[in-house]
This record gives sequence, C-alpha cells and structure tokens, in this order.
Amino acid sequence: MKQETIEQIKQRLSEPLPGSKAQELMMGRVRPMPMEVPAHARPSAVLCLIFPIEGEPHLLFMKRMEDNTPHSGQVSFPGGSYEQQDADYRATALREAQEEVGIMAEDVDILGALTSLYIPVSNFNVYPYVGLATSRPVYNLSRSEVSYILEVPVKELFHPERKTITHVISPAMPDVKLKVNAYVLEDGTVIWGATAMILSELEAVLKEAGIL
Repeated sequence: MKQETIEQIKQRLSEPLPGSKAQELMMGRVRPMPMEVPAHARPSAVLCLIFPIEGEPHLLFMKRMEDNTPHSGQVSFPGGSYEQQDADYRATALREAQEEVGIMAEDVDILGALTSLYIPVSNFNVYPYVGLATSRPVYNLSRSEVSYILEVPVKELFHPERKTITHVISPAMPDVKLKVNAYVLEDGTVIWGATAMILSELEAVLKEAGIL
C-alpha cells in the first residue's frame, strides 16, 4: 500500500467517524440495543488488520472454534477481553491478535480506531483498531480458540455484490433463525453481527478517504 494511501486512512480515522450510522447499515443483532451501554459491560478490543498479498490489500478474519459461547463458530476479527495488564484497548487488540493468530505487535502499525460497539448478547463493548502490516503475516493459531483464518481482498469484500440479507442461527439463540444484513464471500462464508457492523464503518472510512 502506498504511503500516500496510508496517510489518507490515518487522516480520515483522526477525524469525526461515520459512527453508528454506518454500523447500523449492516445491523444484525440477536438482542435489541439498550438505550445506553450498561455500566457492567465488559471492555474488549479487536484488530482490523490490512496487509498485502501480491500487492493487493487484504483483511484478516478468523473462524472461531465451536465452543458453545455466544460467538461460537462465527467469523470475526482477532480480539478479546481487556485485561488489567493492558496499557489500553489498543494494547488489548494487539495482545489478543498475538495470542489467537500469532501476529506480533511490532509488525503492526495502528492507523487509528473505529467507533466502539456494544454487543448485548455477550455484554462486550468492543473497541476496533485498524492496523497495517507491510507483509503477509506468519500465523500461529491458538487451536483452542481459532478454527482457521481467512484472508479476504479488500476490493472483493467491499464489492456491492458481497452485501446481502440472509438467515443465520446464533449460538446464543439456537432455536431461532434470524434475518440479518451480511457480507457473503464468494465461497459462501457469511460475515454478520458485530463484525459486519464494524466492517460497515471501515468501508465508509475507506470510501471517504478515497481508497474505494
């Protein structure tokens, strides 16, 4: 990615963000959003990592293991709960990315943060960070947490044909089929829920930065 492009993304992330208006375009909630984020919400952070494969920008996702948790088996960004030893939520995103998929913090340049997003079904308040790696990562997956990773070209992911409305079943409500907005990849992989909402804001940021 050209340095000029990187600076454009950094600049856009430093300005007022598209926020919930952009997130809600890909809304797919299991439970209704409360009027306010609960005081007992658990802070967490995720890393939206952009990196090149043969010169083309890609985004990294992972398929979570089936473990009967609220986000079991779903496609997500690397990330997890804030811990007391973390200096800040940025540090949480980088630590979790290393623990889950083996990405070293020193190999990531954090370009900025997106808007936090509360997830009622798991009581997480998620802080997303956009990171850049100058080369394709070398992975070391946590087999207790990660089934496999997905490397998706940015242009493919944000192509209008990738957006759809589909039916999914949430691990939190296995008896209910939900109708949700989603990104559906060429191989049929469905990205929905909080991850799709975060992606929607990232897409808006990249468009406003003139990248898409």
